Amino acid sequence: MEEQTQVVALLESIRKLLSHDKKVFNVDDLSEYTGLSKSKIYKLTHLKLIPMGNNPNIRQKFFEKKAIDAWLLGNPDLSDETLEQRFNQKLIKNKKR
Repeated sequence: MEEQTQVVALLESIRKLLSHDKKVFNVDDLSEYTGLSKSKIYKLTHLKLIPMGNNPNIRQKFFEKKAIDAWLLGNPDLSDETLEQRFNQKLIKNKKR
């Protein structure tokens, strides 16, 4: 029984490693790849602070791995305080319209 559990854990680990080899991520993949929560990713996409695909015919969010890697290496400010401040600024700006 314990051996089966170890095999399943090993296969899950291999699956995660292989998923990082993808060229395009969805939100679930991106969350797993970066360690960011899905809610933080959605906030970043809403504020347009994260590079993502722009195909208007697809409602789902997609992210190019190469662009995400470059963005992460650019040391983006992902703090909750900064995101909350930017989100509030956007809300105020939209109310004035």
